[in-house]
Amino acid sequence: MRECPPLSATHRSRRASRSILSGALAVLLGTGLGAPSPARAAAPTCGPTGTESLTETPWALRRLEPSSAWPLSRGAGVTVAVIDSGVSATHPLLKGQVLEGRDFNNLPANQGQCDEAGHGTLIAGIIAGREGAGVPFSGVAPAARILPIRVLPQLGDVSDAQLPAEIAAAIDWAVSQGADVINLSLTTIPEPELTAAVQRALAKRVVLVAAAGNRSENSQNRPGYPAAYPGVIAVGGVDEQGGHVGTSISGDYVDIAAPGLNIIGPAPRGNGYRAVPDGGTSYAAAYVSGVAALVRAAYPNLSPQQVAERLERTADNPPEGHNADIGYGMVNPYRAVSSLLGTRANPPAGAIPAPTPRDDPLSWQRSVAVWAAAIGGLLTVLLLIVRPIVARGRRRDWRPGRRTDAPAAG
Repeated sequence: MRECPPLSATHRSRRASRSILSGALAVLLGTGLGAPSPARAAAPTCGPTGTESLTETPWALRRLEPSSAWPLSRGAGVTVAVIDSGVSATHPLLKGQVLEGRDFNNLPANQGQCDEAGHGTLIAGIIAGREGAGVPFSGVAPAARILPIRVLPQLGDVSDAQLPAEIAAAIDWAVSQGADVINLSLTTIPEPELTAAVQRALAKRVVLVAAAGNRSENSQNRPGYPAAYPGVIAVGGVDEQGGHVGTSISGDYVDIAAPGLNIIGPAPRGNGYRAVPDGGTSYAAAYVSGVAALVRAAYPNLSPQQVAERLERTADNPPEGHNADIGYGMVNPYRAVSSLLGTRANPPAGAIPAPTPRDDPLSWQRSVAVWAAAIGGLLTVLLLIVRPIVARGRRRDWRPGRRTDAPAAG
């Protein structure tokens, strides 16, 4: 697979000469003229060109309706790290959304923005594609930003023994750059360095979302990592009818599900789109990462565990509540953001606090009223008892001090 070529020595020398000349002119003229900063440098263009066009909103967006949550949260202020095959910064849906990242595949000059495989760009578009780009498509959290980190030179089963260590290093780097959510639409084998990196990220209160994995001739139904690690939100795939995607790996570690079949999204090169009919849990994880960004923006003080619990408790649960195929069910963006969860002892974020007990100035009057009512009731009962007795005595000509059985005088 062709990679974006690094700058040659001659090219670097010429660029350095131009930078020195520009700096000298700036000093002499007293202007702000200078060499362009890395942030202003042109983004690389590499990867496949999209051949699909969008004529209607993808089914996944119609099903999830993330726009229903936007009045409450659009993901503003949240950075989502996409550890993948790189993310293009030139597609109209992603212009202005992609930060300078890092490439762990010996292409540091591209800052994670070279996507030869065309996978990471589609993932990023699902998470934070811009709204109003002239097409019926947007990301789940259009105000969030993407931090691109390239660790995958290609798709498919990667046999590189260094991959777990590279993913671990990518997680650590994302945390150091202030990522709030990390999307891991990939699977590998569990290695000690990867385990430690996941634990460090969770300890730093970073939300980790990962693909549960896809069945293949080699993987069968083995758990996918990092998804199977405790604390990581593991995502399975659902089809248009709400059923489990057959290739989505099942297991007790699966926490939640999202659209994972018949996916479409932005391509790295040009303005077109790529369709992925077979889908996969990679794309399902991206939808959940977008919802996690909405939740993190609305409730920035929630821990990763609390974010996961919110997603699970507001999902469209299966009849049994949880199963090994889709976890707690299809993620629900609106309910995840809008629902008030918790108890009075442990109130939800933003809920009204429990009222403070106060002294009641009318409490003595209420006590008197209660006693008066009780005594009145007792007297009423006594009167009801005595009245028929007195009436009976009168009928028998009974008077006080007189025995009714004594003979009459005379």
